[in-house]
Amino acid sequence: MTLTQLSAFVMVARLGSVKDAAKMLNVSEPAVSQALTALRQHLGDQLITRSGPTMSLTTAGVKLLPVASQMVALGAEAQAAVRAGQGLPEQLRLVTTSSFAEFVAGSLTDAFSRRFAQPVEASAGVAAEDEMAVLVVNRLADMAIGPLLADKELVCEPVFRYHIVPVASPHDPLKGGPASWSWLVDPTGTDPASDVSRLLAKLAVPENRIRVFPNATAAWAAAASGAGVALGVAHLLAPQIRRGELKVADTPATPMEATWYVTTLRRERRPAIAGSMRHFLGTPEAMKLMRSPGSGVPPSKFRPPVYVTIWS
Repeated sequence: MTLTQLSAFVMVARLGSVKDAAKMLNVSEPAVSQALTALRQHLGDQLITRSGPTMSLTTAGVKLLPVASQMVALGAEAQAAVRAGQGLPEQLRLVTTSSFAEFVAGSLTDAFSRRFAQPVEASAGVAAEDEMAVLVVNRLADMAIGPLLADKELVCEPVFRYHIVPVASPHDPLKGGPASWSWLVDPTGTDPASDVSRLLAKLAVPENRIRVFPNATAAWAAAASGAGVALGVAHLLAPQIRRGELKVADTPATPMEATWYVTTLRRERRPAIAGSMRHFLGTPEAMKLMRSPGSGVPPSKFRPPVYVTIWS
């Protein structure tokens, strides 16, 4: 029985999907399936069974899950201890929403690294809301910044309030109501639990009127060219609106208030660097960066927020 096998089991059990587990562990689906099969053979139990589109744990799987989660977390702590013993920089792994990663995470982690007393190797990755809690609980990420996450093992605190607004080209008047417009969204729009998805549902926008772009910058550029209406964080859109490249579109549901929350493990299990980052997020410098982060860093510049070395 190995950490690879236990990690595969925990991710599949928590996320209910081999595909989602593979994405979170940054490996192929066959790799996850093979690890899960090996664990089943070693323990002599199916652990997870499938009934149509849903997965469920066997009685043995239910008993194994908390133990396996603890072992995976201890594996992450062991690796961190070895890195410290080797004198390597301390790791800070964030998992965030798409827009936060695109515009804020880079500036924020750079500023934190400059203030931290020791060298820091910071990285950020993007995940859906239901995936964030799984990553933090199982020590595959040190901290989540984004939506409110509910889990008894986590502490979730608000750090920054903002507004979501729709924007369109100032040169193309919108016709009809919001449900008939073409809506341009970043990957957050594919997450049913996200604020963006809830806003589109409130406006009764049908799926065939929604187009997904690789990031917010691309969606805003398409909106500026007259391709439709994009959604974004109001203060991040402010420069384009001031320059006259975009205008705010009026809808019955906007501006929509939302909040960035910071989520970590409970204090007794929280990595020290996550506690330091949490403290930094309350400083005037961090608040200024979240309000006006500058050019930002594209998500492609970030590494995955997981310990992929457990698969080597």
